[in-house]
Amino acid sequence: MAEGEVAPYKKKAQVDGCSIVFIDESGFMLQPVVRRTWAPKGETPIQRQWERHDRLSVISAITLAPHRRRLGLYWRIQDHNICGEDVVGFLRLIRRSLRRKVVVILDRWSVHKAAVVGKYVQRHCHNIHLEELPAYAPELNPVEQVWNHTKYADLPNLAPDDLEELDWLVNSSITNTRGQSHLLRSFFGTAKLQL
Repeated sequence: MAEGEVAPYKKKAQVDGCSIVFIDESGFMLQPVVRRTWAPKGETPIQRQWERHDRLSVISAITLAPHRRRLGLYWRIQDHNICGEDVVGFLRLIRRSLRRKVVVILDRWSVHKAAVVGKYVQRHCHNIHLEELPAYAPELNPVEQVWNHTKYADLPNLAPDDLEELDWLVNSSITNTRGQSHLLRSFFGTAKLQL
């Protein structure tokens, strides 16, 4: 998706005073994301970890205000796989937080096409307009960089003891990212989208 494909939605959002909202989901497991690390010469780093595969699911959105180009980051952490009802709950959170019309840009995951999501959007069609990213193009969604930063910059090689600790670590990382507008702007640059 080149700039030309995003431009009509961006222009429509500016004219109508809508926020643009990019949404994506990811999972975080107790198993650590193993990355290269430093260790004293001759001492191989040893990482102890659980054999459990418990996980958290996170839904997140980067929002772009229509006129001042201000960025926001919203998220919700859950201990179960995300379903259509969770997407609707998250859309409610976004609507309450922004209090204006929104253009929501999603990938083509089947959960986003769930009947409950369609009914909710239909009921609020004057406030919510959905657009889909092209198929198999996650690199075009700036929220993908939130996951990249959290997993590979903030939390690599960490083996939390339980889901409570994992929840705290993920929440802390995303909270820290939220406060760095230059980092959020760089996520758009990585997705090759102009603000």
